Amino acid sequence: MTITEEYSNWAKNLSVKEISEKTKGTLNYLIKDICGIILSARNEKYVQSLVRAYKGSGDYISLGHGKEFDVSSSAIIAGTAAHGEDFDDTFEGNPMHVGACMIPGILAAAQKFNFNGDQILKSLAVGSELMCRLALVAPTAMHKQGFHPTAVCGTFGVAAGLSSVLDLNEKQMVSALGIAGSFTSGIIEYLAEGSWTKRVHPGWSANSGINAVLMAQTDFFGPRTVIEGEHGFFKAFAIEDIKRDFSHLTDKLGSRWEIENLAFKPFACGTMAQPFVDCAINLRKKIKDYKKIKSIRALVGEGTVHRLWEPSKEKKNPSTPYSAKFSVPYCVAVGFLRNDAGLSEFDEKSIKEKDILELASKVNYEIDPKNEYPKNYTGTLICTTDEEELTEHQPCFRGGRKQPLTKNDIEKKFDANLDYSNISESYKVNLKSFIKSIFDKPDFSKILIK
Repeated sequence: MTITEEYSNWAKNLSVKEISEKTKGTLNYLIKDICGIILSARNEKYVQSLVRAYKGSGDYISLGHGKEFDVSSSAIIAGTAAHGEDFDDTFEGNPMHVGACMIPGILAAAQKFNFNGDQILKSLAVGSELMCRLALVAPTAMHKQGFHPTAVCGTFGVAAGLSSVLDLNEKQMVSALGIAGSFTSGIIEYLAEGSWTKRVHPGWSANSGINAVLMAQTDFFGPRTVIEGEHGFFKAFAIEDIKRDFSHLTDKLGSRWEIENLAFKPFACGTMAQPFVDCAINLRKKIKDYKKIKSIRALVGEGTVHRLWEPSKEKKNPSTPYSAKFSVPYCVAVGFLRNDAGLSEFDEKSIKEKDILELASKVNYEIDPKNEYPKNYTGTLICTTDEEELTEHQPCFRGGRKQPLTKNDIEKKFDANLDYSNISESYKVNLKSFIKSIFDKPDFSKILIK
């Protein structure tokens, strides 16, 4: 069998009773985290731009807005909001933002197809698992080819998840994945000036996955060898220098759940910048006056330089709040001076703040050949002051499998995001009730903004 045939065979025959309790718990966290983030971004300019573009196209809800969208635009808007502030989950080993694709896609489709709780659970599990496993095949190879892994893998995840619970047979599900290979897209040129295109990638992936399934339902034929073929996904979207290991896609399906390794972010910035923020916050405890700092040297993995450190001029003086999220110099400076790197630290006022930019200008990098990236995300800062040299090291991504966020951490983040969104107290109550019952009896009327 081809890879998509083997995966489809497993997915179609999977019972919700076979989904591990830990996986189900992770998916519960994922829904809560993503819904809070979607709400927190609902009034941002890039989200409102899409609302204006698609408003009035249908009668489905897009979380945080009214019942005025078709199934595709509902997914696009919610997916863009979920990823827009880079506060969403990530998968370590090859950064993949699973929830921002899967949750909006499933929430939109669940309204169209009237999913019950078991269908929502299974579709999320099947699609999220595929995204995680795609990340393991050739770590960093998609980024180095110029593609955003979340963008190009999310379409497969949504297509797989929906196909597994709809009335598609295995042949049609295989075609859905084959079609997804031609629908997937997302280049990383947003790095040049902090533009908005990365933000829309998960929403577009969710939309594309939905459409791949709709076509496959009517027997539109897609290639079975879309993953491993001579002209398949990895041939097109990943550089050949990095060896592929396709066994990750089908090995121990159902007994090993990669979803359980999802990481939840404590800070609203790029994944690999997070450990450096922790280091900066710890330095703050030892250095009371930042003006005494002469320089800060970061030890980094080579694969992070082109996204988080270069071009140096842009990274030390970000032109947009979004660009600042992918600048370690800025994230270190704001972490040190604000003791946080949350939503409020990445706004137009903050990126022009003199003290932050002055400290960011002192942050430089050195490639450490022993750095574990992409297998492990670490942070090391060596700070030189007028009097001493101090070193801070964060051995892993806080929020990841080695140092996960607690249930209390997740709740605090969720509540803070809801507060940031300026929604009513009654809506908060309804949203929490919706999330609590989503794997039982989902009631979409509770998430309608009136």
